[in-house]
Amino acid sequence: MNGPVLNNCGTGLAGTMLVLGGARSGKSSFAESRVRTLPAPWVYLATGRAWDDEMRARITQHQADRGQAGWLTVEEPVEVARVLRQHAHTPVLLDCLTLWLTNLLLDEQDSAAATQGLLDSLPARQAPTVLVGNEVGLGIVPENALARRFRDEAGRLHQRLAQKVGQVVFIAAGLPLVLKDEGQPHPQS
Repeated sequence: MNGPVLNNCGTGLAGTMLVLGGARSGKSSFAESRVRTLPAPWVYLATGRAWDDEMRARITQHQADRGQAGWLTVEEPVEVARVLRQHAHTPVLLDCLTLWLTNLLLDEQDSAAATQGLLDSLPARQAPTVLVGNEVGLGIVPENALARRFRDEAGRLHQRLAQKVGQVVFIAAGLPLVLKDEGQPHPQS
């Protein structure tokens, strides 16, 4: 899959790529392909919780898909900033931000403080980071207050990250659309 190359020398915020897209858009495959261009080992920071049989099957399938050598899977549904700090010298793929946000909301944790903690952990990283999130704000207005809050907080989270990181890519139908790439020269206006 074509798209921007993840900078092996990129560290901190400049070395962070945010990959957004809808469900089954190909965003995780794209993110994994970017990380695999770097020397192993890589950390796969998985935020999903197996709260039912269908989700357990998805997690098992994801684990099998990346079962190749090189990946260290760390399953952490809430404390992602801590894991990013612990693995500061290893490329990390965090998949996904919206499941992480779901966990925070369901656990009734302070999502604003957790988001700030995530943002604070990125500048000190000494290896590239890829963050994956579901773009949930392109559909209809949700019918209940919790779903609307989730949609709004996910939108704010993605905006805050997109403003800070070096690269932002939107995936639709398996195709990458580069929204931001501070590593590339900008055309003269």
